[in-house]
Amino acid sequence: MILSKEVLKDIDPRKVIVPNDTVFSLPEKVLQFGTGVLLRGLPDYFIDKANRQGIFNGRVVVVKSTGNDTSEFDQQDSLYTIGIRGVEAGQNVEENMISSAISRVISAEKDWAAVLKLAGTPALQIVVSNTTEVGIQLVDEQIDQQPPSSFPAKLLSVLYERYQILKAAPDAGLIIIATELIPDNGQKLESIVYELAAINQLPDDFVNWSRINNIFCNSLVDRIVPGKPDAARLVELQQELGYTDSLLILAEPYRLWAVEGNDKVAGVLSFMATDSGLIVKEDIEIYRELKVRLLNGTHTLSSGIACLAGIKTVKEGMDNVDLHHFVEQAMQQEIVSAIPYPVDREVAIAFAGTVIDRFANPHIKHLWLSITMQYSMKLKIRVLPVLFNYYSLFGSLPPYITFGLAAYLHFMCVHRMAEGKFYGQYDGNDYLITDDSAAYFYDQTQTHKDEGYPGAVLTDTAFWNADLDSLPGFISAVTQYYSEIRTKGIITALRELKINSQTDKLA
Repeated sequence: MILSKEVLKDIDPRKVIVPNDTVFSLPEKVLQFGTGVLLRGLPDYFIDKANRQGIFNGRVVVVKSTGNDTSEFDQQDSLYTIGIRGVEAGQNVEENMISSAISRVISAEKDWAAVLKLAGTPALQIVVSNTTEVGIQLVDEQIDQQPPSSFPAKLLSVLYERYQILKAAPDAGLIIIATELIPDNGQKLESIVYELAAINQLPDDFVNWSRINNIFCNSLVDRIVPGKPDAARLVELQQELGYTDSLLILAEPYRLWAVEGNDKVAGVLSFMATDSGLIVKEDIEIYRELKVRLLNGTHTLSSGIACLAGIKTVKEGMDNVDLHHFVEQAMQQEIVSAIPYPVDREVAIAFAGTVIDRFANPHIKHLWLSITMQYSMKLKIRVLPVLFNYYSLFGSLPPYITFGLAAYLHFMCVHRMAEGKFYGQYDGNDYLITDDSAAYFYDQTQTHKDEGYPGAVLTDTAFWNADLDSLPGFISAVTQYYSEIRTKGIITALRELKINSQTDKLA
């Protein structure tokens, strides 16, 4: 049987937490831009948990911004299973729950009018977004399109519609929470929205109303949610649960949603009372730095190495002694020492330990190739500030970060282009490069050959928005590692890095 409201009564509650029928009559309090697994596995998880405890008592309307097919959600009444697997506080966790947080999914392309209708409802309180790191960008456009193309323009359209209908109503303002993995995500979104308001020549009264009533929040999300398991594991889980669920996702037990906000924000996010993983504080920078540098930064640095070595999942990477060593050393010896924010070293080391445990979770199949999506941007945001700070603090080269940059250049070396897509190749295997800079690297690899390629990219200050040549010895060291990877292979080069680094410590 396919998961839906009708079959809930037939599902064994000993195997899965089943929602109560009363949840389906709750008001729609949240407008969510993004159908991705991270939102479904973290913010929506918190909301579902609170609803089951009778605290938040509100549901989520999701806007699908790309494509117009919502049938996968429609046929299941937007219900989906979250399988939580891993270790928490030393205890093995295996829990299944059917999330009823989402009331419906609307295609922006097919039914933008439905989104605007929701915008004018008094029950709406919160907007949440995860439109990927490239979603919060200024696009010079008019918001009267059906729909506008960019997410900030869509949001501005929602806010203007709400103003026109409810401007005189008390508490008509919204709490707007960005979860995209960029620094100051909420502030950047707010700035673009008001820049678009000027472009659209919206009345000053609206802008003043919006600034007073709407609160844009920076936030940080941290949970590994690789999404739907592979086909064999999915069949196994569905047989165990007793129903078919095409939206089923897996997630680790660890969860953190840190929202930057005041008491008013905390009051609206009443579901924070149900889980210590949801935090509302006026300063969340320490959470962002620990997560972005140690978890995301290490992921990014290691992903190219793993892909070139033919290691498919993060768990398999932690089982590989050479990559495991790289991950530990990159985090504990280099990143911890150079986080560009005042963090107690013991706190950072402890967090790094949790990251190692999370990477080694045997239940989560997190693909390294998925982590390479928008590889270039992630590297610039997550790793470069640490690299520059390391030089500033120690005046020397961090070998593991440097090696990670060399592996990145290898991974981004475009082997062929077909139907507008770019592919790399290593050891005879092709892989898709899902990076907005792929065309740039195609041009670089066509223009420069062999050893000329890394130098050409590394000295391109416009690409990096930074001068890597100002770091003594860095470009030559990356070039040397690049050459060793090319001539000796990634694993041999990785082992030599370990040997040389240990020799340097003894010296």
